[in-house]
Amino acid sequence: MITLLDIQEARKRIHGRIRRTPATSSESLGKRLDCRVSLKLELFQKTGSFKVRGAFNKVLAAGADGCGEGLVAVSGGNHAQAVAYVARELGLRAKIIMPSSTPSNYVDGTRGYGADIVFAADATAAFATVAGYEKQGWLAVHPFDDPLVIAGQGTTGLEIVEDLPDLTDLVVSIGGGGFIGGVATAVKALKPEVRIWGVETEGADAMAQALAAGHPVQLPGITSIARTLGAPSVSERTLAMARRYLESVTVVPDSEAVESLRVILERAKVLTEPAGACTLAAAGRLKGQFQPSSHVVLLLCGGNVGLTDVCRWLEPVNITR
Repeated sequence: MITLLDIQEARKRIHGRIRRTPATSSESLGKRLDCRVSLKLELFQKTGSFKVRGAFNKVLAAGADGCGEGLVAVSGGNHAQAVAYVARELGLRAKIIMPSSTPSNYVDGTRGYGADIVFAADATAAFATVAGYEKQGWLAVHPFDDPLVIAGQGTTGLEIVEDLPDLTDLVVSIGGGGFIGGVATAVKALKPEVRIWGVETEGADAMAQALAAGHPVQLPGITSIARTLGAPSVSERTLAMARRYLESVTVVPDSEAVESLRVILERAKVLTEPAGACTLAAAGRLKGQFQPSSHVVLLLCGGNVGLTDVCRWLEPVNITR
């Protein structure tokens, strides 16, 4: 388990490298949930998601001597762009192993930061490929199962408590579980009374299945459109953090995530990924847990989504509201 001190040290280490993202209240979303609602706009982070926090912390902690040939990572989403960006900013090489099904906007974004891309059949094959590069002297930056990465992600939680000190409930998306684990560690250390609710989408529900089984479960494939939640499994570390800190994990269908994306875009004027919008969908299902005096914070973790995909998802033939 990481500690609050680990997260505070991470903030010092990455200071000046990342943005302090804003938080804003939403009256219209508050009316939907019958309580006060705020949004933590982490989608305005550099590279469009929280991932740079953990990547910077990992690489800066390793130092120049620890980076060997460069950085290598597995990702078909936001982690890819984050590691590529960190490498560029620090003058390092980056090699990203991507599943062949990775959407073109992520491929183009990652190449735009100067990384070399190697395609693998799927996420499982991609993780297996990384081991070979590590033997050649590359520093692997895991997307979620690394204490330094988790501590870096946890700096988001410090900002939430500082900017929204009267929050009562926090809703956070889960991919591999490192982000919610880091955020929960920070928030619970500073405000232990805050309730933290996890959310996944159907077809990318590795944490919910792990909690039900009592151990990490390998998903046969990722079928959700929320690709950035598509970890093939959680880890023992992140599962333990979920057990310790979370009230529950709500699993919502893609249709509700897309409808929530539309609502957030129309009401809050920000375009988030389904992986971020699903927090509103989960909050709607959890509405009975909140009181009029509650202050619910929805953490919008990323905004790397192509407009073509958004238009396709909103077509009635493709998704039913």
